[in-house]
Amino acid sequence: MAYTDFIAAIDLGSSHMVGMVGAKGPAGTLSIIAYEVENSDTCIRRGCVYNVEETANKIKRLILKLENKLKIVRLIRKLENKLGGSRIGKIYVGVGGQSLRSINHAVSKVLGSGTVTEEVLKELDQECRQYRPDMLDVLDIAAPVYYLDNQPETHPVGLGCSRIEAHYKLLVGRPSLRHAVTTNMAEQIKLDVAGVVVAPLALADLILTEQEKLKGCALIDFGAGVTSVTVYKDGSLAGLYVIPLGSHLITRDLMSLGMPEKEAERVKRTYGNAIWEKDNEQQMVTVDLADGQHSSEIKLSDINMVVEVRSREIIENIYARMEDAGVAKDPGYSIVIAGNGAALKNMREALSERFKMDVRYASVRKDLIADGEMIANNPEYTTAAALLLKGTENCALYIAPEPERPKVVEPKIEPKEEPVIAEIEEKQEEPPVEKQSAATTKNRNSGTKKEEEKKNRKGWGIGDLFKNAVDKVGEGIDKALKDEQ
Repeated sequence: MAYTDFIAAIDLGSSHMVGMVGAKGPAGTLSIIAYEVENSDTCIRRGCVYNVEETANKIKRLILKLENKLKIVRLIRKLENKLGGSRIGKIYVGVGGQSLRSINHAVSKVLGSGTVTEEVLKELDQECRQYRPDMLDVLDIAAPVYYLDNQPETHPVGLGCSRIEAHYKLLVGRPSLRHAVTTNMAEQIKLDVAGVVVAPLALADLILTEQEKLKGCALIDFGAGVTSVTVYKDGSLAGLYVIPLGSHLITRDLMSLGMPEKEAERVKRTYGNAIWEKDNEQQMVTVDLADGQHSSEIKLSDINMVVEVRSREIIENIYARMEDAGVAKDPGYSIVIAGNGAALKNMREALSERFKMDVRYASVRKDLIADGEMIANNPEYTTAAALLLKGTENCALYIAPEPERPKVVEPKIEPKEEPVIAEIEEKQEEPPVEKQSAATTKNRNSGTKKEEEKKNRKGWGIGDLFKNAVDKVGEGIDKALKDEQ
């Protein structure tokens, strides 16, 4: 069979989209098989697809590259379940546009003097899933927090109460967020969408430990178009927010100093600083101009002043979202930063100064990655790896093997045996002959007749010749007499 069991996912980022293929082991750990990248700054803005056709074309190229890599991996690893000739039949797609957010929804049930059972929890879950908020699409539902007679309870099954209430966090977005992926884009790329995954939640599960979630932690993902904030408290999701401000805005701000976009991106990565430093007032930076032939010098202090102003704006928006979740001033709370924007110089220090909290850089959990940890820790690929971990369906396209053609066996033609006719001596009686087939009897009779004719011709003597001559003379006389009459 020419396919294997793997999961394929696409991360739709504002600056680039990543396609990745991986396989899960028996313990659920991920092994990354192949990955590819395409620029997406011309078709995705702030995490939302706005040019469906161009996005679909780029995804097609990603799929083709991944399929080619699967063949190479097969040759290198010689997997038992061969990947040669395998095709991707469906993909998981991550979403994280600016309309994505969490909303609260509560479901309750009166039990009287009853006991909480698994059936009660299933009823609450079903009622929650039937809820449809106005003008919003529910993309996912986080695990609820249960209250038994207004008292929080982590494990309510088996406990008695008169009323149980489940508080859910619904992950919602504009209906177009899902529609652009599952319908419009699926028709363009001719692939089924195995599922739509909320990217910030998947990323948090890959990076944050259960202890961090229990103690209280926020994951901040600095993207090019948006910044997502995923907040956990007491082990549960306290809120998810997407801020429509990203690190690409810093690049655009630097372009106001007279440099082209690519040069502004280079300057940001090389010299950008989230904290303005007075000592840099005399230092000059040489930048290329838009004509590609000339250059100019700009003060490093001017560059960092632009970078710091935009960075502070993003940080203040993050603080406001964490205040809304009620964790901005919690003692012992911590922050984890991820994404390419987190690599900006002194970004961690600027956050720590504003929040008065411990801030660390993101790293994937080692217990979730079996092979490809270095790839997963690259900020460019971390979200794609997180999407793979959420996948449950086999994304390989099943290609039925061609049925084996039955072997055509040509019948063996045996040579026919010529009938053997025994010589019959003259004046000897024929012995009794058993019943034979019509064909054999005919051949034998024909042969016997010819033998007799030969023997008769051989047996003519002088008497026979004289008798024959007399008979012919008699015939001539009779003919003459008839003519006279």
